[in-house]
Amino acid sequence: MKLPGNLQQIMQQAQKMQESMQQEIEKIKVDASVGGGAVTIQMDGKKNLLDLTIDSEVAGDVEMLRDLILSAFREAVNKVDEEIQKKIGSQMGGMGLPPGLF
Repeated sequence: MKLPGNLQQIMQQAQKMQESMQQEIEKIKVDASVGGGAVTIQMDGKKNLLDLTIDSEVAGDVEMLRDLILSAFREAVNKVDEEIQKKIGSQMGGMGLPPGLF
């Protein structure tokens, strides 16, 4: 289906922006550390777990270790979400959209 000229240009621009945003998200890498560094998680922009480091001092306490891992994972997810929002905000800033829309 052929769209009117201006609308077609807008759609092409939106597609390019989406592709650019996906590339930026793929570059994101965050570290989240909890328990004074007892557990550290590295996560990418797609929220894939890249690395998990556990201090040997907490390895024996299974319940505490579980809580620390879950806490580090949540923190890493939040950091990824914050980075994505920053990137979306910087790309969408020039479009004149209301703040907080994305």
